[in-house]
Amino acid sequence: MARRIEIDAIDMKILRELQSEGRMTNVELSERVGISAPPCLRRVRKLEDAGVIEGYRAMLNAPVLGYDLVAFCLVGLEHQSDANLKAFARRTDAWPLVREAWMVSGETDFLLQCVAENLTQFQDFVIEELTASENVETVRTMLTIRQVKDAGLVEFG
Repeated sequence: MARRIEIDAIDMKILRELQSEGRMTNVELSERVGISAPPCLRRVRKLEDAGVIEGYRAMLNAPVLGYDLVAFCLVGLEHQSDANLKAFARRTDAWPLVREAWMVSGETDFLLQCVAENLTQFQDFVIEELTASENVETVRTMLTIRQVKDAGLVEFG
């Protein structure tokens, strides 16, 4: 489990601002959080070094790029040994359609978020790759209709 670090109100403001707009300059960030640029940069670097900020990435508009289908797959394995769970988790790295993979508890073992160009591409993946994969017992799929919320993963009060 990750080690928790203490963050103060200014750090929380920095994280909130970066989570909503990661490309802003340090000067703009410092103005938004109410401190000067040098200490703001030191705080950001401290948060990066501590692993609180893991990285930065562009958020792409999938439909504009021709990826119109978002679906979720609930995957149950035949055997849930540590080795089997780790092997399946590694296998998800080889599947470009799988954009996020979560090991979960309950009736299923993994939740996969998939993005595909169309239904046929997604169906081919499910039939030819996912259900044919070693140790996979069940696959349930859910096609999305529309995303209604897209917030950062952490909310700071």
